[in-house]
Amino acid sequence: MNKNNFRKKYLSLRAGISDEDLEDLSIAIANNSLKLPIWEFSNYHIFLTIINKKEINTEFILHILQGKDKSIMIPKVENNKEMSHILLQDNTALKLSNYGVPEPISGIEILPSKIDVVFVPLLAYDIKGNRLGYGKGFYDRFLEKCNSKTLFIGVSLFEPELKIPNEKTDIPLNFCITPTKIYTF
Repeated sequence: MNKNNFRKKYLSLRAGISDEDLEDLSIAIANNSLKLPIWEFSNYHIFLTIINKKEINTEFILHILQGKDKSIMIPKVENNKEMSHILLQDNTALKLSNYGVPEPISGIEILPSKIDVVFVPLLAYDIKGNRLGYGKGFYDRFLEKCNSKTLFIGVSLFEPELKIPNEKTDIPLNFCITPTKIYTF
């Protein structure tokens, strides 16, 4: 199966999940995140949910990070190809981007090299930690700029595929959290 077929498959699977089930699955993923060996770090990057794509609700993980008094960065797309990483503060104003992503209007930018843990959006992933996103390359370019010790954590409603197509430039995940299990790669 090629990348586009995997994308269609997982977008279709997501579309079949009720809003109520999606909330329950998102809570289960957040609860499972507490089992990861990541909580001694300080700087966390998390994506904000694209509601119309039925992504997991990252608000629950965000609340855990806030409760643990972590520094949280959220992405903002710049020039339709790169992301900046803005420190989330009490007064951070958000707006929906052209992609339907809640983004900060402005704020304090943090370099990718300063981020310890990245929660990574995905459509599919495989048993080796290769991930498949929407195909725009935003996260591939971002993860490449992180330091070698940064941990990459996928969040998925589904179990892994045996193999998904990947490129040499793709950066694998360290972990993936599902509602029922944590995968370590």
